[in-house]
Amino acid sequence: MINLIDKLSSVEEKVENLLNKKNQLEEENINLKDKLQQQLNSIRNLEKTLEELQKENQNLRAANALLGSKEFKRETKFKINSLIREIDHCISQLSE
Repeated sequence: MINLIDKLSSVEEKVENLLNKKNQLEEENINLKDKLQQQLNSIRNLEKTLEELQKENQNLRAANALLGSKEFKRETKFKINSLIREIDHCISQLSE
Protein backbone atom coordinates (compact mmCIF):
# COMPACT_ATOMS: atom_id res chain seq x y z
CA MET A 1 0.00 0.00 0.00
CA ILE A 2 2.83 2.40 0.82
CA ASN A 3 4.39 1.64 -2.54
CA LEU A 4 1.15 2.60 -4.30
CA ILE A 5 0.96 5.89 -2.39
CA ASP A 6 4.57 6.67 -3.33
CA LYS A 7 3.82 5.98 -6.98
CA LEU A 8 0.72 8.13 -6.85
CA SER A 9 2.66 10.94 -5.22
CA SER A 10 5.35 10.64 -7.86
CA VAL A 11 2.75 10.81 -10.64
CA GLU A 12 1.14 13.88 -9.06
CA GLU A 13 4.50 15.58 -8.83
CA LYS A 14 5.24 14.83 -12.46
CA VAL A 15 1.84 16.14 -13.51
CA GLU A 16 2.45 19.36 -11.58
CA ASN A 17 5.85 19.74 -13.21
CA LEU A 18 4.32 19.19 -16.62
CA LEU A 19 1.60 21.78 -15.94
CA ASN A 20 4.21 24.29 -14.78
CA LYS A 21 6.29 23.62 -17.87
CA LYS A 22 3.19 24.03 -20.07
CA ASN A 23 2.42 27.39 -18.44
CA GLN A 24 6.00 28.55 -18.93
CA LEU A 25 5.92 27.53 -22.58
CA GLU A 26 2.62 29.34 -23.12
CA GLU A 27 4.07 32.53 -21.62
CA GLU A 28 7.19 32.16 -23.74
CA ASN A 29 5.01 31.64 -26.81
CA ILE A 30 3.08 34.84 -26.05
CA ASN A 31 6.32 36.76 -25.56
CA LEU A 32 7.72 35.43 -28.83
CA LYS A 33 4.53 36.35 -30.69
CA ASP A 34 4.77 39.89 -29.30
CA LYS A 35 8.42 40.10 -30.30
CA LEU A 36 7.57 38.82 -33.79
CA GLN A 37 4.86 41.46 -34.15
CA GLN A 38 7.28 44.17 -33.09
CA GLN A 39 9.83 42.95 -35.62
CA LEU A 40 7.19 42.88 -38.37
CA ASN A 41 6.20 46.46 -37.51
CA SER A 42 9.83 47.48 -37.58
CA ILE A 43 10.26 45.85 -41.00
CA ARG A 44 7.18 47.67 -42.33
CA ASN A 45 8.53 50.98 -41.06
CA LEU A 46 11.91 50.31 -42.64
CA GLU A 47 10.27 49.37 -45.94
CA LYS A 48 8.29 52.64 -45.89
CA THR A 49 11.45 54.58 -45.16
CA LEU A 50 13.28 52.79 -47.96
CA GLU A 51 10.46 53.53 -50.39
CA GLU A 52 10.46 57.22 -49.40
CA LEU A 53 14.24 57.42 -49.80
CA GLN A 54 14.06 55.75 -53.20
CA LYS A 55 11.44 58.27 -54.33
CA GLU A 56 13.54 61.11 -52.99
CA ASN A 57 16.60 59.72 -54.77
CA GLN A 58 14.66 59.44 -58.01
CA ASN A 59 13.41 63.01 -57.65
CA LEU A 60 16.92 64.28 -56.96
CA ARG A 61 18.23 62.43 -59.99
CA ALA A 62 15.49 63.90 -62.15
CA ALA A 63 16.20 67.39 -60.82
CA ASN A 64 19.89 66.88 -61.40
CA ALA A 65 19.19 65.66 -64.91
CA LEU A 66 16.97 68.64 -65.68
CA LEU A 67 19.65 70.99 -64.42
CA GLY A 68 21.95 69.60 -67.07
CA SER A 69 24.39 67.63 -64.98
CA LYS A 70 27.00 65.93 -67.16
CA GLU A 71 26.46 62.69 -65.24
CA PHE A 72 22.85 62.53 -66.26
CA LYS A 73 22.87 63.89 -69.83
CA ARG A 74 21.34 60.71 -71.18
CA GLU A 75 18.62 60.75 -68.51
CA THR A 76 18.01 64.42 -69.24
CA LYS A 77 17.46 63.70 -72.93
CA PHE A 78 15.06 60.86 -72.12
CA LYS A 79 13.17 62.99 -69.64
CA ILE A 80 12.85 65.89 -72.10
CA ASN A 81 11.71 63.54 -74.88
CA SER A 82 9.18 61.99 -72.54
CA LEU A 83 7.82 65.41 -71.58
CA ILE A 84 7.61 66.41 -75.26
CA ARG A 85 5.66 63.24 -76.07
CA GLU A 86 3.26 63.93 -73.21
CA ILE A 87 2.74 67.51 -74.45
CA ASP A 88 2.19 66.31 -78.03
CA HIS A 89 -0.32 63.76 -76.81
CA CYS A 90 -2.20 66.44 -74.85
CA ILE A 91 -2.22 68.78 -77.85
CA SER A 92 -3.58 66.04 -80.09
CA GLN A 93 -6.36 65.28 -77.62
CA LEU A 94 -7.27 68.96 -77.39
CA SER A 95 -7.42 69.38 -81.14
CA GLU A 96 -9.87 66.49 -81.56
